[in-house]
Amino acid sequence: MDARIGKKIRAGRLFNQKSGRSLIVAYSHGVLMGPGPGMETLVEIQRMAEAVHEADGLMVTPGMLRYVEDAFVGRDRPSLVIHLDYQSFSRSIRPYEQGATVEMAQIEEVVAAGADAVMTYLYIAYDDPEREKMEIARNARLARACERWGVLLMIEPRSAREATDPGDKTDSQLLAMYCRIAAEIGADIVKCIYAGTTEKMAEVISGCPAPVLVAGGARAAEPQQAFQQAASAIEAGAAGLVFGRNIYQSADPAAAVARYRQIIHGEAA
Repeated sequence: MDARIGKKIRAGRLFNQKSGRSLIVAYSHGVLMGPGPGMETLVEIQRMAEAVHEADGLMVTPGMLRYVEDAFVGRDRPSLVIHLDYQSFSRSIRPYEQGATVEMAQIEEVVAAGADAVMTYLYIAYDDPEREKMEIARNARLARACERWGVLLMIEPRSAREATDPGDKTDSQLLAMYCRIAAEIGADIVKCIYAGTTEKMAEVISGCPAPVLVAGGARAAEPQQAFQQAASAIEAGAAGLVFGRNIYQSADPAAAVARYRQIIHGEAA
């Protein structure tokens, strides 16, 4: 037997077989930002995990999985994606100019829990090149572990200087370089910040051999803005979306999932 078969089977669960694309609901912001709208209490978290069950994948942290495990049980349930990394770049309370990353579980533990994929961060462009080297080495180690265990690896590359240089976050040239680095390290899937336009997003995607899923980012002022961004990403060639706050903070998360599925998979989904 070959662990590559495991990856193929897991990819078949995560990606829609008709469209070849995937909608993953990112429901792991609590470990980055603490309690917030759509995930303030355990009751709300469990209700939300059930509400988005028609997504192709649902991403949660290792510690939260035990509270929402029933959301993944059954053939019509979403694929389990584990948000593997803690990172201290994104929070608004006591933020750092340049944070740090660390895994919250081992790959063999993730596989034992039944996960199809894990997501890690790859922060690049630290002031200290040694820190960048350590991030590359960390992600390469995880990539080799995922290859041994047959689990999919999704890498989200980001600029370590986003706090001081906000333009880095959506700079298409930087995104293209970061996404290519992630693929070269061994990512099966690359999660990418939206580059601002369909044309710029297409440039980023064309230079990345691995399937690119576009992140939803902060909740849009109006739902239509998020829907338009989603449609733009798919038009640019994205293999799907990883949307969180624009789904679980919406007035009707189940309806939001249905709308995004229509955008990603089309009427045949």
